[in-house]
Amino acid sequence: MRKISLLFVCLFIATYAKAQENVITTAVPFLLVSADARSAGMADNGVASSADSYSQQWNPAKYAFAIEKTGFSISYTPYLTDLVNDISLGQLNYYNRVNERSAFAGSFRFFGLGDIELRENADDQPRVVSPSEFAFDGSYSLKLSDKFSMAVGARYINSNLKVASDVGDASSASAFAIDVAGFFQTEELSFSDFNGRWRAGFNIQNLGPKLSYDNTEFSSNFLPANLKLGGGFDFILDDYNKVAVNLEISKLLVPTPQDPDLNGDGTVTPDERNQNNQDYQSIGWFQGALQSFSDAPGGFSEELKEITYSLGTEYLYQDSFALRAGYFHENKDKGARQFFTLGAGFRYNVVKVDVSYLFSTSKVKNPLENTLRFSLTFNIGDKYDEY
Repeated sequence: MRKISLLFVCLFIATYAKAQENVITTAVPFLLVSADARSAGMADNGVASSADSYSQQWNPAKYAFAIEKTGFSISYTPYLTDLVNDISLGQLNYYNRVNERSAFAGSFRFFGLGDIELRENADDQPRVVSPSEFAFDGSYSLKLSDKFSMAVGARYINSNLKVASDVGDASSASAFAIDVAGFFQTEELSFSDFNGRWRAGFNIQNLGPKLSYDNTEFSSNFLPANLKLGGGFDFILDDYNKVAVNLEISKLLVPTPQDPDLNGDGTVTPDERNQNNQDYQSIGWFQGALQSFSDAPGGFSEELKEITYSLGTEYLYQDSFALRAGYFHENKDKGARQFFTLGAGFRYNVVKVDVSYLFSTSKVKNPLENTLRFSLTFNIGDKYDEY
């Protein structure tokens, strides 16, 4: 199915945000979408889960604790399936654990909006464009002790959404960003009726200069800088059965839009709106990250609304079959993403297949509602001991 124009998608997104309270929007939001079916099956939860091939998006420091020496994965996520059938997110991942203490990894993520038909008049021959965005990144992780590792990552981002016109070109916009992450994992501990293991992690993502199509100060957009914190526990019931429970919180490190009613008279004039926009655009990316913890117009209570949380669980049988479930919550005034997820995974020899499904529980429609996500992983090489 071909889309008549990008306007329909933009209207969908605008409706999604309408009536929200100071909702934070950023450039390239596809960087925040869960691309792999394992984490998606646990409600976008991955900063403190066990290491896998997809750790690049969630916490690259986990690679230093990977069991398999080398992993390669590919994943596919349909997007806005209730509206169109050719918008999707794809991702490739690769990692290699160099030795007992370090690993490097890389990934490529591509978000395509399919073919869009542009017309001036209904009877015109359409001009077809294919907007897209992609990101390429790499990371290096290192164990600083037997239980703790850290990682740094670098990311190149390209956004090709601008449509050529008679008064301008269609050049793409690009930016660079960095990640800093850490991961903690204990040895297997003995309890009265079972063994267990604690995990914890953090990731500060997408720190970098703003992205601009016109190279002007007042047409730039913040990258989706993000702070993730999480913890989890593995219930190792016996040699065959294990249950992992993970809790994760997240907050955008982006300044909150301010009230455009600058003089407080209850009426917003075009001049006030323009001035408010210029004031917001003039904030630098580093300043914006620092002030994002204290700049909400509603004070501390509104800052708390900007924190999302997710709870995910995973059951593993012989490390070959997995069942997953999770719940994600975002405040109704800050985007209203609220959903349950289910997932499953099957592993045979070096091949692993994962799928996930999302059920929205919010009055606001989710772009990934009723969407199946697929991931395929190949693990090769020797295996490392946990300790």
